[in-house]
Amino acid sequence: MCGRYTNTAGPEELNDRFKVPISSDAGTRRFNIAPTEEVLAIVAPKGEPEAQLLRWGLIPHWATDLKEGAKMINARIETVVSKPAFRNLVPKSSRRALQLADGYFEWLKPEKRSEPRQPFYFQVDDGIPFAFAALWTPAKIDGEWIHSITLLTCDSAPNRVAAPIHNRMPVILADRDAQQAWLDPELGAEEALAVCGALPTERLSAHAANPAVNKAGQLDAEGPGLLVAPGAGLG
Repeated sequence: MCGRYTNTAGPEELNDRFKVPISSDAGTRRFNIAPTEEVLAIVAPKGEPEAQLLRWGLIPHWATDLKEGAKMINARIETVVSKPAFRNLVPKSSRRALQLADGYFEWLKPEKRSEPRQPFYFQVDDGIPFAFAALWTPAKIDGEWIHSITLLTCDSAPNRVAAPIHNRMPVILADRDAQQAWLDPELGAEEALAVCGALPTERLSAHAANPAVNKAGQLDAEGPGLLVAPGAGLG
């Protein structure tokens, strides 16, 4: 789930929102971010938050190639403290991350298998930038250090907007206090995970999106037209 998302804001807006210097457009103004791409995140490897570009799809430190990353774009909050790839990352604030976004896509399965899945676009508080709770790690592949990231997911049942579309949803840290807590070096795994969970229903909205979002990497698979179903208009 949550295999695509957006970060449509520019560096200035993100800097204002997260209070961390963002020096370039890289990772910003994106309408269809896909796994294995470089994504913008805030990390604190030395205690002070900083913006970095990381490869989406966690590559464990023991990996010998990049294939593992495609399988680890998400980590389930229920098992993140026990899975070998994640369990040593959660207790360390230096390995927690804020994966920056302002919306995400999810697909509704059709009643008939022959019909295509319909994408829906989810936003928080009518479109504010937010962060996915995430984990990151470096790994040395073929002599090159790769920094990669995975976002946490949770049961969507408590959220009446997300649950009808999919049984999982990303862990969204919408407010500054939750974001700061996730990166707080004083908090261990249990305390940090306590700030995670399903976003309240009233803060999430969703509407049908353009099926062209399925075509990541193609020229017509970017831009604001992806955020609405064909013919619906952007309002």
